[in-house]
Amino acid sequence: MTKPLGRIGVWSLEMRFGDKEQAAEAAAELDELGFGALWVPGGVGGDVTGDLDHLLGATSRMVIATGILNIWKHDPAEVARWWLALPQDRQERVLLGLGVSHPHAIGDAWQKPLAKMADYLSQLADSGLPGDATCLAALGPKMLHLARERTSGVHPYLVTPEHTALARQALGPDRLVAPEQGVVLETEPQRARELARKALSQYQSYPNYINSWKRLGFSDEEIATVSDRLVDSLFAWGPMERIEGRIGEHFAAGADHVCVQVITGAGLDIAAAREGWRAIAKALL
Repeated sequence: MTKPLGRIGVWSLEMRFGDKEQAAEAAAELDELGFGALWVPGGVGGDVTGDLDHLLGATSRMVIATGILNIWKHDPAEVARWWLALPQDRQERVLLGLGVSHPHAIGDAWQKPLAKMADYLSQLADSGLPGDATCLAALGPKMLHLARERTSGVHPYLVTPEHTALARQALGPDRLVAPEQGVVLETEPQRARELARKALSQYQSYPNYINSWKRLGFSDEEIATVSDRLVDSLFAWGPMERIEGRIGEHFAAGADHVCVQVITGAGLDIAAAREGWRAIAKALL
């Protein structure tokens, strides 16, 4: 069973795809600072378990989690064999966030995502990997229900505190709700929104996110133009007090854990991100 995540974690593209030596050094610092979990993306596939091994080896306390492991790109039996081969103390520090990715990224192999996820979970279980070592990147009601029935909970991405409240209602009191929250440590509104829009640009045409935002009350026009209201709802920017306030809204809505993605605009530069992580730690840990 995965150990508790704590209240605050870090979600980082840089820590998986940036310089490996710098990532190990930064992971050790995050561990020492007191972050409960480090989430890294896995949507593009690749050697995600090898990258998890690297980060597990650099840390001693925090959970290393995937946000997400792409179920179309990783054989469930192989994932289970990897997890089962870990020593128990490392098994307890792994949480596999699973996701169905996007039709355009999968191509002809795309099937009904809910049925595919249910089958993937069954294959993991048959191979010996328990459901409580997994969670789902669930946005809509059917995937939320599957997460409640078959996993430890949910890890939604690009959501608002209103979605956190919906997730908590759907999952009940005893399942994990661990949303990602993008933050921009910039107080000038135009620059802050510019950085947020850049981070959002690759996602704004993805159907699952569009449908999620529509369920949250955003119009087609707001989504197509990436309105200030959409940006300000999905990202927390400004002084630390505002960022603390947004994270507090997630907890008030029922989150157990919030993983913070610091948006720097500096690509995979780990040094730039570390400055933000230190500021978050000072304020929130």
